[in-house]
Amino acid sequence: MTSILRRTVIKSLITFTGISMISRFAWAAWPQAAFDGEDIDAVTNALYGTSDAADSDMVKLKAPDIAENGAVVPISVSTDMPNVESISILVDGNPNPLASTFELTENSVADVSTRIKMSKTSNVIALVKADGKVYKAVQEVKVTIGGCGG
Repeated sequence: MTSILRRTVIKSLITFTGISMISRFAWAAWPQAAFDGEDIDAVTNALYGTSDAADSDMVKLKAPDIAENGAVVPISVSTDMPNVESISILVDGNPNPLASTFELTENSVADVSTRIKMSKTSNVIALVKADGKVYKAVQEVKVTIGGCGG
């Protein structure tokens, strides 16, 4: 009876250790400097090494014109560009502009949706990195009740 319990405990410890190691390596790719950036140029530089992003009608940004509650603003970004490496969503009026970033593999469909927080009426910027270049789409979203402490 005790050998079965001991085996269970040992298996659990090995599994926990393995999961802990995997999660530690997964967090290693966290773009801390980008999330800590206080303006759009700083965030874009931290993510992509440049603050130049070309306007593109191939980047489709879907956001509401008016967000009644800035704490929950639905955003979708998609593109048909080939070789998309990442998609990022920034909010110009937030204390920390980077709301989210998605790293995509070569077999991924470049279509992401999420909900973000917005502190006040401001521009939402979708950045798409494809073929080593950065493209963007911008849309103003009016916020009636702020979601970032406002």
